[in-house]
Amino acid sequence: MLINDTDFIKLPLFIKGKVRNVYDLGDKLLIVVTDRISAFDVVFPNLIPNKGKVLNSISEYWFNYTSDIVKNHMISTDVSKYPSGLSELKEELQGRSMLVKKIEMANAECIVRGYLEGSGLKEYIATGMVSGIKLPAGLKQADKLPEPIFTPSTKASEGHDINVTFEELAQEIGIDLAVKLRDTSIALYKKASKRAEEVGLILADTKFEFGMLDGELIVADEMFTPDSSRFWAKEDYKPGRAQKSFDKQYLREWLEASGWDKTPPAPMLPEDIINLTEAKYVEAYERLAGKKLI
Repeated sequence: MLINDTDFIKLPLFIKGKVRNVYDLGDKLLIVVTDRISAFDVVFPNLIPNKGKVLNSISEYWFNYTSDIVKNHMISTDVSKYPSGLSELKEELQGRSMLVKKIEMANAECIVRGYLEGSGLKEYIATGMVSGIKLPAGLKQADKLPEPIFTPSTKASEGHDINVTFEELAQEIGIDLAVKLRDTSIALYKKASKRAEEVGLILADTKFEFGMLDGELIVADEMFTPDSSRFWAKEDYKPGRAQKSFDKQYLREWLEASGWDKTPPAPMLPEDIINLTEAKYVEAYERLAGKKLI
């Protein structure tokens, strides 16, 4: 079953994102991961089969795997245990939804980079630094960094991410919370990187969102998914060039060649691009979790 919208859920909508629809249950939230896909901040008319289930299942896997480092907001992914009559929507919700605690989110997006790529690469080429952190000279695209670095961003009033240094983050949210976010983020990255290497993957970089509940730090939203992280195949890894990634690589390459100007409306996607994108998402989950996507 492909899911685009979730109007069949008769609850107050808390927030609607590009991929996730979140519903308000008082002190809890229901996160439903659709099969929508976006690129260059534009949502496409086509759906990607199993994408919602992959993203939800990967987050569930990592929330359990890293619970020794930090608590998370997950309560259950078992629809039969959901409240408010939601258990009757098992066919629609099972595998692509998560009941979570409602927490007070921190005004920070916590990014950890273990390799030089993306906006970090651009900043390094221009300044020799990333988020105020001086890096060795002569690094190439996709080079492994001497140590993982914490490169946070904060949300402006209009909602856009603003890259900041650690010192600027500490001024914004307080030094104690900033230190806790940095140290927890790096610990999570290191544990996940080790697991990824065991299955032949490189975790190049990732981002987290955290919040507080009863004075305790909680990791929330999604975790180490192909939408929030950059995974590369170890057997293909070669610094000095762009790497093949486990996310929207086929989609982005097709779009770049299509002549689309990256403004809405998005073009219809050919069937082979849809199938290749689905296969990459599913492969990422099955390699990391060590089991088939049900």
